[in-house]
Amino acid sequence: MQQYREDVNKYRRPFWMPALNYYFLAATTAAAFFVFVWGILHDGIDDSQWIMAAAAAVIILSGAVFLREVVLRGARDRFLSAKRLDKSLRNISSHPDPAQDSTKLTLERNNAILREIKQKSDAAKVLGKFSEGHKEVVDICDEYLAATARELPKVGAGSPRIAALRKGNKLAGRSHHFHMLQWVEIEARSLMQDANARDKISEKLDIAQKALGIVERGLAFYPDEIRLLESQALLQDFTASIKVSNWIDKAERAFFKGNHKRAIDLYKDALFDLERDSIKSMDRQLMAEKIHLEIKRIKGFPEKT
Repeated sequence: MQQYREDVNKYRRPFWMPALNYYFLAATTAAAFFVFVWGILHDGIDDSQWIMAAAAAVIILSGAVFLREVVLRGARDRFLSAKRLDKSLRNISSHPDPAQDSTKLTLERNNAILREIKQKSDAAKVLGKFSEGHKEVVDICDEYLAATARELPKVGAGSPRIAALRKGNKLAGRSHHFHMLQWVEIEARSLMQDANARDKISEKLDIAQKALGIVERGLAFYPDEIRLLESQALLQDFTASIKVSNWIDKAERAFFKGNHKRAIDLYKDALFDLERDSIKSMDRQLMAEKIHLEIKRIKGFPEKT
């Protein structure tokens, strides 16, 4: 929640003034520019220079309109949207935590929690690129689903709470699924971009492993979700490619130095990482064949003394 608010607060209030004041200033600037250009170009012989001065003034005025109506208005709308979202998140966090409150989950309290889930879900969608908003919805859905799982066995037969809690379970389950996938996708994509931007192998691996852990957390809830399984395979392949490239680079350096046994051992480490996660692909197969050929080639060279 705190990080999410920090993300929202990064929007600074953009420059803005009332339309009348803005366009008066723009018109004044354009007129001054017209006089300035005309004064430079006018030679007292040909009066056609005013056309060029007028064209320059029109360009200035058009640019001012574009600046206000497109650039500044867009920035202002994003700022106001972020402010509304932040206010919404602050105003909907007043009810007790269902996982920590041992009191009865009444109809009123159940409805209040479901309203909060919906409000937070809507708020998270306003600025959907921020993963923390989705994560917050996932967490409150987790708490609610755990609370209803404890409460349902205690509800007496014929109680109206049974239907309400079961309906709430369905609603919270759908929200949990949607926002879990959104959170995993945004976090994993961001981490992958970060990993690709790093130069050190160790940093690339650490970040890729973190992204893989996030995807696997999603799979713990939805083990058959195709999107998560595809992301897992992609990250596993990415991690393996980093490791294999590292082993190959080290093996090539060892061979260059004449340490053939060391080079072969490093190539075997590369083969191990290619095969350890049981992912079969044509690229991996071709890479493994090249490594086997390289090992065979190195074995034909005598060790340098």
